[in-house]
Amino acid sequence: MSENQKRSSLLRKKPIAFGEENSALKRALGPLELTTLGVAAIIGTGIFVLTGVAAANYAGPGLVLSFLLAGIICAFAALCYSEFASSVPASGSAYTYSYTAFDEVIAWILGWDLILEYGFASAAVASGWSGYFQSLLSGFGLQLPHALSSAYNPGKGTYFDVTAAAITLLITFLLTRGVKEAARANGIMVAIKIIVVLIFIGVGVFYVQPSNWQPFLPFGISGVTAGAATVFFAYIGFDAVSTAAEEVKRPQRDLPIGIIASLAICTLLYIVVSLILTGIVPFHMLNVSDPVAFAFEFVNLHGLSWIVALGAITGITTVLLVMMYGQTRLLYSMSRDGLLSPVFSKISGKSQTPATGTWVAGIIIALFSGFISLGHLAELTNIGTLFAFAVVSLGIIVLRKNNPELKRGFKVPLVPWIPILSAIGCVYLMTRLAALTWITFFAWLVIGLFIYFMYGRHYSHLNPLRRGSAADEAKGK
Repeated sequence: MSENQKRSSLLRKKPIAFGEENSALKRALGPLELTTLGVAAIIGTGIFVLTGVAAANYAGPGLVLSFLLAGIICAFAALCYSEFASSVPASGSAYTYSYTAFDEVIAWILGWDLILEYGFASAAVASGWSGYFQSLLSGFGLQLPHALSSAYNPGKGTYFDVTAAAITLLITFLLTRGVKEAARANGIMVAIKIIVVLIFIGVGVFYVQPSNWQPFLPFGISGVTAGAATVFFAYIGFDAVSTAAEEVKRPQRDLPIGIIASLAICTLLYIVVSLILTGIVPFHMLNVSDPVAFAFEFVNLHGLSWIVALGAITGITTVLLVMMYGQTRLLYSMSRDGLLSPVFSKISGKSQTPATGTWVAGIIIALFSGFISLGHLAELTNIGTLFAFAVVSLGIIVLRKNNPELKRGFKVPLVPWIPILSAIGCVYLMTRLAALTWITFFAWLVIGLFIYFMYGRHYSHLNPLRRGSAADEAKGK
């Protein structure tokens, strides 16, 4: 029996070299596709929706500092993700990293946490897409039946958000066609929304009124930090890049490039957009669902407002694409390890994607986005992401200590200080979230642990009893 098999079932750890080179997934992505994948996930809901909410309710013009603070913490975490991605190039993101650095229980907790992050974030983003799309339709004098225009709320006469469910299923279909095809469509949509953001910057700068930046910190420093915790949702996309590890041509070189480049591009855009947005519109007027488009309406640029709305729809579509992509690859990785049903790791011979699992996940997300209002669950995405970032950061310290000889295509500088600063920053922002968010998050983790001890612990491929049983069956054949 191997050393790993002798470990307590609660402490078993996946070996570093676990055969990712034999992955059934097709390696088709390079640094450009990975960077656009990251930009696709980051530039979307955050820049087109959260900028207004955070400015009006938390940070005011100081929103630029909120984005800067969140960006710095994300940069530290991104460095840690980059080292893991270059040394453990396998699907699963933080789940796989924690499986090699810590043990199976921590890995399950991280995986279950990421299911929360990707799944409910996808549903929330689909709901946001629906709102923008219906707003665009109304501009043409078209309107959906009221009962099918929003999530289940009999008091308001709404029962199902049909457009949110429809876009979710459409993205699901696209993902089952193959990763290269999805990346190509994603690249086109990323180009469109970047052009729209640059139009906003190029035109909006001429309408800035510096008096709107006074007072710059109307809610003080505490407002800036609360704003950073709120807008952190805007940065969650870069970790989705690492979920593509087994579909990258040269993962040890290309993954760090994709992660760091996408985060740097998006942080710069967030800072510039938030500065111009609060310079055009007084911050207290920005608590609207479409603040960027509203800014052009505010200065009577109605034609450009329509273009921004169209760009927002495109931008949110790419966020949904990458969130759902990350969800399916996470489920694939956990299923391949035996912790979830085998249905999620079954690969389609034609597209070389986990098509069946993608459809199962897509249908469930479509139902959530259609029936349920996910405002609070969107907040859970923040706490789930911050928790994952903190654990991954600490995992670098553990991996350096336990596997100093491991080949690394990228190394985090100033270890252990940068990983420690990353973890401290993430935990601090977690403390700025509401108590109800913490309670719900812990309830989600308790449910996850119940599933693990009832199913995953027994069916795990690292379970020596299961492996012994499988060997006996093989001998008997």
